Amino acid sequence: MVQIGRTNKLTIKRKQDFGAHLDGGESGDILLLHKDAPENYQTGDDVEVFVYTDGEDRLRATTHIPYATVGQFAKLLVVANSFSGSYLDWGLQKDLYVPQKEQLTKMEEGKAYFVFIFIDEKTNRITASSKLDKFLSLDPPEYSEGEEVDLIIYDKTDLGYKAVINNSHGGILYKNEVFQKIFIGQQLKGYIKKIREDLKIDLSLQQQGYQGVDGSSQAILKIIKEKGGRIAVTDKSPPEDIYALFGVSKKIFKKAIGALYKKRLITIDTNGIKLVVK
Repeated sequence: MVQIGRTNKLTIKRKQDFGAHLDGGESGDILLLHKDAPENYQTGDDVEVFVYTDGEDRLRATTHIPYATVGQFAKLLVVANSFSGSYLDWGLQKDLYVPQKEQLTKMEEGKAYFVFIFIDEKTNRITASSKLDKFLSLDPPEYSEGEEVDLIIYDKTDLGYKAVINNSHGGILYKNEVFQKIFIGQQLKGYIKKIREDLKIDLSLQQQGYQGVDGSSQAILKIIKEKGGRIAVTDKSPPEDIYALFGVSKKIFKKAIGALYKKRLITIDTNGIKLVVK
């Protein structure tokens, strides 16, 4: 069955001067214009195409793939506004529509917004919404604490940053545990810190526990060696200075250098940290 708003592998049934008709099965023939088709295509060829609806609700296909497809989150630029909604550039000739009722705040032309792409059940059209919370999965999360996940930052609150986890659930990075620049739409790796009793998910940008400390210890040791065997940073240094040099939180840093100290690989004094020469 043809999936609207996603890529499909379809067979060319016949060619015409303006393009080709693709076999859409129960959905009927789907038009692929010559300008949107692969070079030297022939009847019987299987082609990977993105299927969408045109202004008259007819199915159309193109080999051009948008920046994001149905079921995905993306940060997209507003290219036009109308009395009923806004239009986003998503990499296709036909812009992506966001009705006013699906706008968390009124969208402004020239600004980019984080949206979810879905099929409107009433119109059967590909639509976007900036009201993201209602599209996050409500299924019980099956992540493990400490598991590495893909994050997309989509909002900033008084507590910190909201993130989409693996294009599915929502979680939060607390601002007092973030020591790097974060921006809306940013994609980065993170870790499941804790799944609370209410099933809300706390996130971290550093691994937790012994595994995280071990990896951080090795990375810190390497940086100290690269700096000539001594650095003027200690566990009393500001968190921002520690993150700028090592890319970890102050909590992880203290555990990591503690592990190195116990192994007698470093010495620590008021002036900084020094490698032990063996």
